Amino acid sequence: MRAALALPALGSPRATFSLWYVKPGDRVVEGDRVAEVLIPGATFDVHSPASGTLAEQLAFPNDALTPGQTLGWIQQEEAMERG
Repeated sequence: MRAALALPALGSPRATFSLWYVKPGDRVVEGDRVAEVLIPGATFDVHSPASGTLAEQLAFPNDALTPGQTLGWIQQEEAMERG
């Protein structure tokens, strides 16, 4: 199963993608910081919604983002899904 890595509401209607802390294939644990986004006057980390591996990146540096936009996908491991 895949979990969407979505941009949370940050109190601004616009945000800019800054960087990934992980690359596709890297293992992540729920709550790990995986990406950084910028809003006017602040920098925010985006955290993994699930444990597994980063399967796909959909956002890239300087991309304009909106709240709720999918930044990437986490492939959850079967053992974790059953648990």
